[in-house]
Amino acid sequence: MKLTKLIQALALAGLSTQVVAQDNLAPADTADTDAKVERIRVTGSSIKRTALEGALPITVFSRADIDAAGITSAEQLLLQMNIAGNSSDNLASNGGIVSEEQRGNNGVSGANLRGQGADATLVLLNGRRVATHGLKGRAVDLNSIPFAALERVEVLRDGASAVYGTDAIGGVINFITKKDYTGAEASAFVDHTEAGGGNIYRTNVLFGTGDINKDGWNVFGTLSYKKNEVLAGNDRDFSNTFQPERGLSPDTRGTPFATVFNRGSTQPNLIGTGLIDPLDGQSVIAINLLDLPGAAGCASGGDLMGPYDQKLWSSESSRYACAYDYPAAARIQQPQESLDFIGRATFKLAEEHMATVEFVASQVDVSKAFEPNQISPGSTFGPDTWYPSTGASYDAIYNGLADYFGADQLNYGERIAYRWRCIACGPREIDTTTNAYRFLAAFEGVVAGWDYNVGVSRASSESESTLGTGYHFTAELQQVLGSGLINPFLLPGQSQTAEGMAALDSASAYGVKLYDGESIMTQIDATFSGELPLELAGGNIMMAAGVDLRREEFKFNGDERADLRPVFNAPFDNANVLDKVSRDIKAVFAELYVPVLDNLDITLAGRYDKYDGFGSTTNPKIAFNYRPFDELMFRGAFSTGFKVPSFNQLFNGETASQYTGLDLADPASCPGGVADETVPGCERIQPVELFGGKADLAPEESEQKSFGFVVVPVDYFNISVDWWEIERTDTIRSAPRDVLIENYDLFIANWIRNGQGDIVAIDRRYINSGGTLTQGIEIDANLTGELAGGAWKINLNGSYIDTFKSKGIDSLPYSENLVGEYVRYYNLPIKWKHTLNFSYVQGDWSHSLTQLYRDGYKDELPVSVRNGSFVPAQWDPNVDAYMTYNYSVTYGGIDDLKVTFGIKNLFDEDPPFTAHQNDFAAGAAWEPRIADPRGRAYTLLLEYKFM
Repeated sequence: MKLTKLIQALALAGLSTQVVAQDNLAPADTADTDAKVERIRVTGSSIKRTALEGALPITVFSRADIDAAGITSAEQLLLQMNIAGNSSDNLASNGGIVSEEQRGNNGVSGANLRGQGADATLVLLNGRRVATHGLKGRAVDLNSIPFAALERVEVLRDGASAVYGTDAIGGVINFITKKDYTGAEASAFVDHTEAGGGNIYRTNVLFGTGDINKDGWNVFGTLSYKKNEVLAGNDRDFSNTFQPERGLSPDTRGTPFATVFNRGSTQPNLIGTGLIDPLDGQSVIAINLLDLPGAAGCASGGDLMGPYDQKLWSSESSRYACAYDYPAAARIQQPQESLDFIGRATFKLAEEHMATVEFVASQVDVSKAFEPNQISPGSTFGPDTWYPSTGASYDAIYNGLADYFGADQLNYGERIAYRWRCIACGPREIDTTTNAYRFLAAFEGVVAGWDYNVGVSRASSESESTLGTGYHFTAELQQVLGSGLINPFLLPGQSQTAEGMAALDSASAYGVKLYDGESIMTQIDATFSGELPLELAGGNIMMAAGVDLRREEFKFNGDERADLRPVFNAPFDNANVLDKVSRDIKAVFAELYVPVLDNLDITLAGRYDKYDGFGSTTNPKIAFNYRPFDELMFRGAFSTGFKVPSFNQLFNGETASQYTGLDLADPASCPGGVADETVPGCERIQPVELFGGKADLAPEESEQKSFGFVVVPVDYFNISVDWWEIERTDTIRSAPRDVLIENYDLFIANWIRNGQGDIVAIDRRYINSGGTLTQGIEIDANLTGELAGGAWKINLNGSYIDTFKSKGIDSLPYSENLVGEYVRYYNLPIKWKHTLNFSYVQGDWSHSLTQLYRDGYKDELPVSVRNGSFVPAQWDPNVDAYMTYNYSVTYGGIDDLKVTFGIKNLFDEDPPFTAHQNDFAAGAAWEPRIADPRGRAYTLLLEYKFM
């Protein structure tokens, strides 16, 4: 047919050519290609057809491409994928402080296509679903995918609700492992950073026996082990928040050498309600002896200490305070160990009938850790816990303060209220273990000329998070601190006493379980496809039909200790305890491939789903490809989607979180809700924010559109361009604060007031609110040629985001376009991303040089700029673009051995600086949703076949 030349040219281009991805086990008989072209099932379609009969927008990553790029995990693949969103879906961006939406995402890496979210991107393993992560039940954890066993990855860049299920809004990622294998091989991989920290190791063994054609059966298994070593924030120079001249400085006065602190307490203490500065007569309430005039300076208190920037944070009463670089004290890369196994047995029941049994299992251990706890005077640490008036340290603090402020302002003998970073307590650590499996039994074959595929599977993901170091029982910690055995006023080189450390260790809550959960999915599915006896000008109409029966189950357990002793600052989640809940989904679907003309094909698909508790929904899809002549093809599609609320969104209990920002005012008296202490009614407020589920949530709905073309003017060059749009309505999200402010009259009930009319809480529980509109263009171009006896190829793959808008309620117009603007927590909509690759193959050698580019964007405004107090001298509103190069070379000239050596981040490019506020996102002076913090790294992959 006329499309043959176009598809063949695309296939020659290799990686990311947008051609139809194949899912067959063996190539067709080349002796009679025209007569025997094997029909295959394509990701995104249930109809088996030849690779020449369709052209869906699919990107294919082969095993060789993945190895050449030094990619060791599905998370790393997503970070390099241009169509993936830039959200908090990796272990760096959710490793520290996270939003309420991400609570419980310990150790999770998600797939997020086109910025629609990990819960709107469908992840498949060998064409079928797996269980979502056990702690949230909303998205598949990519760390549980048996990555070393993959043969290829197919990414459908289009909505697939009409084929796979209503939640496939952003697209589909299909991880495809080997189907059968005979022989034995082993591999070892190391990814070692030049600067130290964050090294990655992986080993894999694969064994298989039995020839499916000769013996009628094949059995194989593969076992993989991977370890990611920890990378701490202070392992990298760019991870430094003490850059006030650029608008970034840590907002904490809890330091390793404690800050004497009082905020007007009526309790007797050394400095009363504050001291008066003899220089200007102004009140001072936070004082670190190291920062007083003539003292050694805050930096003398330790590597991560520095001066507190009172101008940036509008707190002149803290002019003599020190700060602590707590983001740099967190882990950039969480240490991870994983062990995964996949076993598969295939049996030939008859000439055209096969049975398959497959078992996939994994265990993933991840350790999240961030800065040690901060001890502050207040209700938890009242006067009985303040530093007692005994010993040399007390006198040193008293004398230091008396020398500057005068003894007449001090209350000698009273305890010292302080704010302290408890280094002796250790970093706060949360260890999470996830055990996942999927068992699948499937039958496939041909009956009366029709292909069938029937399967039954059960999948589970069970996770448990426990406390590691850095957490202590509250009552015991109070007692230890109040005894004076622990000294918060130590300088570098000084140590706590053995007696003090023993007392602290006795209060440790190490090993206490925070919570655990399990997500289970049971599925029965069947698909039938074949040709109808209806022939059009372009050939026979083809049809697929099927059923999909699923049960989704979820449970979440909290703190189940008998005594429930409080643990200071431990993120327990007892409010969200949920006994096992379940829902059944029953679906039927059909698909028609209609070759209207030789050069015009139309695909019609529809799926009917019935959800327990949400009724039914029908989602259609129509797609076409039109080839006016051999060198040009147009393609397009329209589909709808329907996403029901997760169990968490429905049933989470109510939790409270203190708002700590300095920028919020009462929107009733201050339109816009921006705090300005100089304007009456715009005084700063810090209410509690309430989060949780709502049982009356409605499903989200969506529409997906795409249109594009593929041009192959000559055999050695091709280019494809695809425009797409996704519009979602009734989006489910925690009530956005800005929506509640801007539409205050509609959400008065969400602003909870006390008897005096003061706002004490904001109800931000889940709501169906407005919608989002996203548009973009994806491009892929390939140029091939020959040089010096070898073959070269240049590939450009890019993603351009044109529109990213939202609206708080349906009746309002969409907001201003957020493309290129900083967005907290969720997808960061940068305008342009691309991968430019040059590869060269000659004999036993193959080379690859890749450029990765991520566009810059407008930075978040520093607090002082936002409230209009002042503009830092070197503040730049623009975050620079980020561009790195990777190189690899592979040699296969030794029998049974293949060696691949690579260099990642060839020029050791640091992430660009960003001044985003550390309390609302991970990353200290850099953006983990964009950049790789590991720096230059060297990779080595050895693969050896034993038989």
